[in-house]
Amino acid sequence: MSDLTSSGAWTSLAAHRDVLGEQKISDLFQSEPDRATRMWIENKGLALDYSKNRASAETMRLLFALARARKLEEWRDRMFEGEPINGTEHRAVLHSALRAGSDQIIKIDGDNIMELVTAELDRMKNFVHAVHEGRWRGYSGKPIDTIVNIGIGGSHLGPQAAMEALSAHAVPGIRTHFVSNVDAHDMAPVLAGIDPETVLFVIASKTFTTQETMTNAMTARRWLVAKMGGDEGAVAHHFVALSTNARAVADFGIDSRNVFHFWDWVGGRYSLWSAIGLSLALGIGWENFSQMLAGGRAMDRHFQAAPLERNMPVVMGLLGLWYSNFMGAETYAVLPYDQRLDRFVDHLQQLDMESNGKRVNREGAPVDYTTGPVIWGRTGTNGQHAFYQLIHQGTRLIPADFIAILKADHDHLDHHRILLSNVLAQTEALMIGKSTDKVLADLLAQGLSKEEAALLAPHKSFPGNIPTNSLLLDRLDPFHFGQLLALYEHKVFVQGVIWNINSFDQWGVELGKVLAKTTLADLSGTGPITGHDPSTNHLAMIMRQALDGAAVDKKGG
Repeated sequence: MSDLTSSGAWTSLAAHRDVLGEQKISDLFQSEPDRATRMWIENKGLALDYSKNRASAETMRLLFALARARKLEEWRDRMFEGEPINGTEHRAVLHSALRAGSDQIIKIDGDNIMELVTAELDRMKNFVHAVHEGRWRGYSGKPIDTIVNIGIGGSHLGPQAAMEALSAHAVPGIRTHFVSNVDAHDMAPVLAGIDPETVLFVIASKTFTTQETMTNAMTARRWLVAKMGGDEGAVAHHFVALSTNARAVADFGIDSRNVFHFWDWVGGRYSLWSAIGLSLALGIGWENFSQMLAGGRAMDRHFQAAPLERNMPVVMGLLGLWYSNFMGAETYAVLPYDQRLDRFVDHLQQLDMESNGKRVNREGAPVDYTTGPVIWGRTGTNGQHAFYQLIHQGTRLIPADFIAILKADHDHLDHHRILLSNVLAQTEALMIGKSTDKVLADLLAQGLSKEEAALLAPHKSFPGNIPTNSLLLDRLDPFHFGQLLALYEHKVFVQGVIWNINSFDQWGVELGKVLAKTTLADLSGTGPITGHDPSTNHLAMIMRQALDGAAVDKKGG
């Protein structure tokens, strides 16, 4: 057994789980009359109601004891102070510094990194204003009206999710597109619908070598040069880079003055707050981008200052761990009731699963407990007509976060009232369910015979007791979105600390990328393919033949 699963705090929780058993959440409201108000945390317009959880006051006490035993508060302080807690890469973890404010002092190796952060934010602000005011123009002298972000992973999911979430705050006259997939079906329709004289391509790649990003970037470059009559000089007017590889950027044709920087203490999935957010800032304006940073900063301060018992990321992290490690839940659903948050779930998948999808601890020893859950979900009410059936009546325990916006950015109050009523109804239904006896009584009252009712009742019964959190935002504006995003970042950190894993590396993505170089050579070659297992060799030959046939068809056409 590991030092975690053999610890007193862990074994106490395991014993408590056996005592708690299948106790109904609805019964907990009877034994804990203050539950609805006690299990409520609010911070600057973002509130968490966690009363509908399969967790008693004693459960929470034991979970907080586990957090303290695992020195969560110390790890939190070490992160904010810039210690290299990313052990495998010997790096600090300071995405919080990107939103900390220019009056803060945060040092790495004795240097105040806030000077670098402030300087880069100022460069971004000046560039955004130059584009919006028409001082930055395309090669033919026309102002920019279209932004195309080319990146992948953290250089794509975060900015795209934020742009969609904050679409009500978009700058008039600016269109924003996001391209990530190396599949040309992603890039081709974007190029087909934009004007080469008024487009700005933002290439987001720390190394400027990422295969998918650079393939798309080169396609965009060739397209632009062709549209400009073959003049390579047009590139400098229509491309900027978010990168640390100055030489590769220069070779591409981007002026060094149009390169925006970030640092190795910013992980990709935490980089929206940095220069990686340039496309977002261009799309929503600098003041709105600054408000998003302020929202993230507000959640940082809450996470740092609030006691564990009143700390939103801590509570959410501990409850998620309770279900994963003690209740057997394998997945976790995030269910936003706002169409603009549809892409937010995609971002959270990377944030959580790339961070905590680990099988060894910080010391490299295999873990003997479950780490990161599978994160999934979609917006309500669409999900209600798709996968909610499984949550309500399936055989798996699926805890869920429901996210609701109290004030809409439209005048259709009837729509919003219906939307919010569904949030209330679903969380209540998941908790209380509907017993077979109640179903039988209803069916008999409807005139069914006892035999008919007995046959139908099992199909219409709901076990209930499904745990949910309700997150309420005053508005879906930049400030509150920044809070929401930082909340989930810190939730992931909380769980990683308790599991004793490194939430800030991602070696699991490397092997496939390395092998893809070999398989690409196989698909481009002419000789036998023998360097892999039999299945891969056979598949590669089938794919090469299809590619060769497509090339012949194109040449013949």
